[in-house]
Order: sequence, then structure tokens, then C-alpha cells
Amino acid sequence: MSFRTIRAASAALAMLVLLPAMAAAAEITVYKSPYCGCCGAWVKHMKDHGHDVKTVEMEDLTAIKRMTGVAEPLQSCHTAVVDGYVIEGHVPASDVARLLQNKPKARGLAVPGMPVGSPGMEGPAPQAYDVLLFQTDGSTTVYARHQGKQTP
Repeated sequence: MSFRTIRAASAALAMLVLLPAMAAAAEITVYKSPYCGCCGAWVKHMKDHGHDVKTVEMEDLTAIKRMTGVAEPLQSCHTAVVDGYVIEGHVPASDVARLLQNKPKARGLAVPGMPVGSPGMEGPAPQAYDVLLFQTDGSTTVYARHQGKQTP
């Protein structure tokens, strides 16, 4: 095997390893209330997983939820936008990374409400919760199921 072949194979392998990490590190814009601590904890969760996060604080998120197409049954306390997708609520960074890597035809991901144990909502009595993939027509499918995390 020639040096050129080994170098080309090494470069290809490096791209296979780096592409998912690059997708996971996309810039996210988060629209949140200035008074919500769990939103700040979710932003920290996303930063801890390599995302560059820009926050926009707003007193009322109704308009941003309407503009991004988040139906009322899917709503939570904050709305984020990344690479053309909407991320509503306490969606785990791993699910955002999978969304960005697989790029399904969808409007985005949502964790409706504020389930205890979801990222930013860790607590003493964690709940199981679903991450929903939602479409522009409002239809949803379960994208992932999680058992919430307990605070130490």
C-alpha cells in the first residue's frame, strides 16, 4: 500500500469521525424568558455538548412560537432554531445531534411541557418523556423515548 493511499484513507476516516461532531456543534438560537432558570440550564446543557448558543430574551414567546410553527400542544418554555429546524422545549442534545446528522424532512423536535428529568429540568422524581418529531402540518411521531435524570 502506498503512502498516498494510506494518507487518503486516513483523511476519509477523519471525515467520517468529524462530520457527526461538526453537525452536533451547529449554532443554535434560543428564544427564552429572562426569568426562566430551566431555560438557562438547557442552554448550558447544549453548550456542554459542543453547541454555540445565542440567546434572545423575550418577555412573551407567543409570536416566535407562531412564526416557527410550534402548535400549542407541543409548546414548552423556550424555542430554539438550528439549521432550519425548530427545537421546542427540553430536547436532549443527543437527539438534536441525530436530527442534524440525519436531516429528516420535518419542522423540528419538541418535548411538550416541562417533564421533570429532561435536560434543564433534572429533579428528585424524574419522569419518562417522549421527544416528538413534528411536521409543518402539525402531525407528530415519537423520535425518541427517555427516562428522566434525577438530581444527585
